[in-house]
Amino acid sequence: MPLRLSIDRFEGDLAVLVDDRGRQINFPFDLLPKGVRAGEVLTFAVERDTEATRQLQAETKAVQAELKKRDPGGDLKL
Repeated sequence: MPLRLSIDRFEGDLAVLVDDRGRQINFPFDLLPKGVRAGEVLTFAVERDTEATRQLQAETKAVQAELKKRDPGGDLKL
């Protein structure tokens, strides 16, 4: 289900977006479509990307395994 947010105002490099309940979300201005203005309504679609999640998890596990090979274990000596 798309999320509709209106642009309330701009504060520096952030846009303050407001949902239909009045909740505010700070959003980077440079990620918005060019030429948007306060008062406009934007539609967002937020979806899970399960394949990208699996890939990131696999990459993270590989990095952790590589780091574990170099870790002698035991207490940290300062």
